[in-house]
Amino acid sequence: MSLNQDYSHYQRKLEHLEIALKQKVDCKGMTTGLEKYYFIHRATPEIDLSSVDLSIKLFGKRLLAPVLISPMVGGIPEAAQINRNLATAAQKLGLAMGVGSERCLVDTPDLAHTYRVRDVAPDILLFANLGAIQLNYGYGVEECLKLVHLIEADGLILHLNPLQEALQEGGNTGFAGLLARIKTICEELPVPVVVKEVGYGISEEVARKLKGAGVSGIDVSGAGGTSWSEIETRRARDELLKRTGEFFRGWGIPTAESLLMVQKGAPGLPVIASGGIRNGIEIAKAIALGADAAGIAGPLLKAAVKSDSAVVDYLVTVIQTLKTAMFCIGAASIRELKHTPYLQKLQGE
Repeated sequence: MSLNQDYSHYQRKLEHLEIALKQKVDCKGMTTGLEKYYFIHRATPEIDLSSVDLSIKLFGKRLLAPVLISPMVGGIPEAAQINRNLATAAQKLGLAMGVGSERCLVDTPDLAHTYRVRDVAPDILLFANLGAIQLNYGYGVEECLKLVHLIEADGLILHLNPLQEALQEGGNTGFAGLLARIKTICEELPVPVVVKEVGYGISEEVARKLKGAGVSGIDVSGAGGTSWSEIETRRARDELLKRTGEFFRGWGIPTAESLLMVQKGAPGLPVIASGGIRNGIEIAKAIALGADAAGIAGPLLKAAVKSDSAVVDYLVTVIQTLKTAMFCIGAASIRELKHTPYLQKLQGE
């Protein structure tokens, strides 16, 4: 990586972080769709709150709650403590975590310390992360293995971000033939490969093709939360890209709809619901709609800038809210929540 490329990478990552932290960049005119559902309250739940078990097994590891700290940052000095704070919380609460895109580590492995968290989180389900589009730009099994090994990860997340790349100056937009390369990674990598979007959702058709490619799971990452088109528009110097990006503020498949689509397209495949999920009731709704776990990003980033205890505090509230929601519908386990008859869609929706 040249000095110019190195600086460009640093500047882009830093701008992404600062905009996400300091500006309002949620989708405009688009929600997760989870607000269209409600639980039928059971005044006699016939279980004790203390008996509610949130634990699940995901990709061979036991989680104490069905929560993934979604990929966010890495590759710049500012990311190191953020990732450690997130991982410390994940270890304490028994959750899963993904790191931000590790693309820079292929050429600059000395940045690995900004991602490494195993010393503070030896037991968590940890995912490495790479933009899937890099498979069309020379990256392959060797590079993916390197990213997994550098941070001692249990699996790899390949993220799909065509809209973000289209709106990013110098973005990688050669997506033709990408599924075949994803298939190769799934076939040859010795760890689970999860494919996720970055906030615009996975359709039924794409889910079907991803299952055919052999992915181990899908993270829907639907619309309704942080909008990467909004972030790229805010940082764009190119006026055409800036004007174009303004039309995509409400783009994407709402998280709830994407979740249903993915289950139709890839039945039986583990599904993570993310994209605008902020609290335990939303997680409960997502699981009742068929998700195996749920991912949270934006609020945790803001907490992680403060301290690991701030992350823990946020997540403890999320977990207790989820547990209370399950208690109030008589669901004693995540399996019972996933098959509950007590989730209903609002009339007229």
